[in-house]
Amino acid sequence: MTDLGREAPTHQRRLLGAAAVILMALVAAVAQSFGRFTYGVLLPAVRDDLGLSNTVASSLATVNMAAYLVGSLIVAAASSRFRLLSVMRIGLVLAIIGQALATISPGPAVLGAGLFAQGLGGALTWIPAPVVTADAIAPERRGLAVGFLGAGMGLGVVFASQLASIVRSTMGDASWRNVYFVQLIIGAVVAAVVLLYIGHRQERLASGTGIGGFSALRRVPGWVPMVSGFVIFGLLYLLVISFLTARLEDDSGWTSSQASLAFTLVGAAMIFGGPLFISISDRIGARWTLAMSFAGWAITTTLILPGWFVPTIFLSVAVGMLFAAMPTVLTVYVVSNTAADDYGPAFAATTFCFGVAQMISPQLGGFIADAAGSFTPVFLLSAALAVVGMFASLGLPRRAQPGFPAVPAHVAAPGPASERAAAPAADWRFINMTFKVIAADAADAAAAEAMVQGSQSGTVRA
Repeated sequence: MTDLGREAPTHQRRLLGAAAVILMALVAAVAQSFGRFTYGVLLPAVRDDLGLSNTVASSLATVNMAAYLVGSLIVAAASSRFRLLSVMRIGLVLAIIGQALATISPGPAVLGAGLFAQGLGGALTWIPAPVVTADAIAPERRGLAVGFLGAGMGLGVVFASQLASIVRSTMGDASWRNVYFVQLIIGAVVAAVVLLYIGHRQERLASGTGIGGFSALRRVPGWVPMVSGFVIFGLLYLLVISFLTARLEDDSGWTSSQASLAFTLVGAAMIFGGPLFISISDRIGARWTLAMSFAGWAITTTLILPGWFVPTIFLSVAVGMLFAAMPTVLTVYVVSNTAADDYGPAFAATTFCFGVAQMISPQLGGFIADAAGSFTPVFLLSAALAVVGMFASLGLPRRAQPGFPAVPAHVAAPGPASERAAAPAADWRFINMTFKVIAADAADAAAAEAMVQGSQSGTVRA
């Protein structure tokens, strides 16, 4: 076979892998940004239109987060019976159903059901998404692929906030359902493309995961500092993100439009934060990147306190980049340090701990702000937690080489081989996400297989 013939399949693989990463970034926007952050932007409009109290309106947000926790437990249990791709597909459909319920909701009951479906679907979609995305391209680019999930979330946050602003300013608070309707259309298109064209090869199902996936989690090297990093991040980021506009308006005298600009810049910076800090990780390692990110958060949130307009605008960009960086680097650490059949339950258990922290943080911040009459102690608490996170990050295992470690070899799962899942057959509809090349015909497939594996069995059929 000529050099040109050998190069063409590789070129094809890279092209298809890039398309899959971009599509998965849109999945993150639909399942996470639309499903979890849109309600926070629309909360004042929903409250006024439906005549709800602040307590009831805030409780609907708690319903969404509670569903996310339930979804984490479901993924941990389902990963021993279903492939991660199947779980992700179900989650994406649930997220779309939640958008539809929010679009037609006449009152808080139906809206609550929609937010519950979005939270549940968000968990079922997000937990498998990093490993599905990471497997789309060559191993040395796995971290960058996961970084684009964070970029997709940032894009979704910017889109949702700007869409809500335009709809409310032109149609009034009663038009908040139109925001969900637009997101429903976008989500339905993305879901259709994902169901048709995204594939993922998983040869074994999870086994021996323990309750909630915690047995699988304990097999991850450095799992204690890694989970500590997730929990600390879950506590500290909402203390700033949830109260940033309120802090700027109430404590610093900003107008609502100025505060909205700062929040929009946070979302815009998220688009670039994940890929940028993953690139840094490739050079200095995840351990030092996380320590640097937590330290940067402590410094940035402290410098915001004076509320000077121009410096705070630039600091808002830093907040958005760090907001995307820390969970992305931590997620890639999980992807890179788990065997294929341990990933689902291990990350589900991690996500559960992260979700508990997210449920505690807003209530804690609100209580402190009410007691102190200012959001200054809330931001100082976030900065202090970031210092703790910096030291927790330094507890991660040291690496001889920079960047993320190679995926560990699979440890045979307990139980007879007959209980392990067979590898799914390749399908022409699926973007190739197995690091093998789908040849144009059977002859080329046989030749490519012979070149790569010699006389070994097991070809990938067109």
